[in-house]
Amino acid sequence: MLSPGVCPSRGRGPDRGGDGPARAAPAGGDRHPMSLELARRLVEILLALALIQQSLEHLRGFRDERILFGARIVLAVLVLAGVAGPWPLVGLAGLSLLILHRFQGPYNGGSDRMGLLILWCLTLSSLAPTPILAELAFGYLGAQLTLSYFISGWVKVVNPDWRSGRALRDVFQFSAYPVAESLRGFAQRPGLLRAMSWGVMGFELAFPLTLLWPPALMVGLVVAGTFHLANACLFGLNRFFWTWLSAYPAILWLQGRVF
Repeated sequence: MLSPGVCPSRGRGPDRGGDGPARAAPAGGDRHPMSLELARRLVEILLALALIQQSLEHLRGFRDERILFGARIVLAVLVLAGVAGPWPLVGLAGLSLLILHRFQGPYNGGSDRMGLLILWCLTLSSLAPTPILAELAFGYLGAQLTLSYFISGWVKVVNPDWRSGRALRDVFQFSAYPVAESLRGFAQRPGLLRAMSWGVMGFELAFPLTLLWPPALMVGLVVAGTFHLANACLFGLNRFFWTWLSAYPAILWLQGRVF
């Protein structure tokens, strides 16, 4: 894998003379499909867009919310623009602690927790004093993303309500999540709901296996993204779509780095 910012010389091997000292080729050559620097930058851009989108609704809230989330928008714009190095990320990480204190925890559940994980992994990777520590911090994000799907599938498959389709039936029939009353009709189709339940559980449990083959991982991420998009359209869970999408470059990088 080529280290960020290191370009191979043209027409010269690492053992030949030149205008400056020769540098040995990095171990593994340039087989890695995505550099750490590129993957990290893609995550920064996607996360910044997600944070801006999530923060806008708070500009109509209480005064302390407007201050906190207004500052978050400004810092996210700086991250999006790629200016001031890692310091806007550091600012966002510090601000996240104030927001956690304001709401006494991640107030939007899983999407906020994943957003915090992405933000802190990015920040630690950017500030890491050595390349290996930078890779470990960023790789941890990819590993946690993989586990998030597998654990979600495992929690469902050991639940008899999910295996029977009843859990989805209750969501459509009783919860406040469906974005339209017409969608509640799905609760009267038990066969479809059972098939949907097993489709979701099977995919989530099998997701870690996609790391073994790059084309399989690409297909897996497309399916996962479509799943989150469907949840956004059917249940209004748009935060999950944008937040999980932000972490996808990390798992693409991890797959190329490890396998």
